[in-house]
Amino acid sequence: MRKGLILAIGIGLVVVGAGVAIARPAFLLGAEANIPAAELKVGLGIEKMELTGEAKAFKVASGTKIYAWTKISGCADSKITFAFVKGGKTSTQQELNVPRSPYRTNAYRTFRAGDEGEWVVKILGSDGKEISSAAFTVEVEK
Repeated sequence: MRKGLILAIGIGLVVVGAGVAIARPAFLLGAEANIPAAELKVGLGIEKMELTGEAKAFKVASGTKIYAWTKISGCADSKITFAFVKGGKTSTQQELNVPRSPYRTNAYRTFRAGDEGEWVVKILGSDGKEISSAAFTVEVEK
């Protein structure tokens, strides 16, 4: 009789266990790890994989690099593109590999006379969809 009881309990646990696994919401199964998300900042430099000189407005000398830094997740083993956009037109694009998640990376654009104005840097996924964006203003000293 004990053997039969133990067997019945074991089968009951397997069935309940299988039912629970199927009934789990997607976020409990790790699906959120596949949804691209990015923290995006703009600044004047990178030190130890962190952004320095973060700002929303820059007054810089001609030839200064402005960096876009991101900590991105949900894009492991794929590529992302940093796009620097002014007036709705993409000025510079840089495609980068994302080997793991989360991953920190950056891109920059060198600003010269004539580059003054409102800018947006966008991060695009491998499918071309926008993951994140950050607006900033540039004034180039003469």
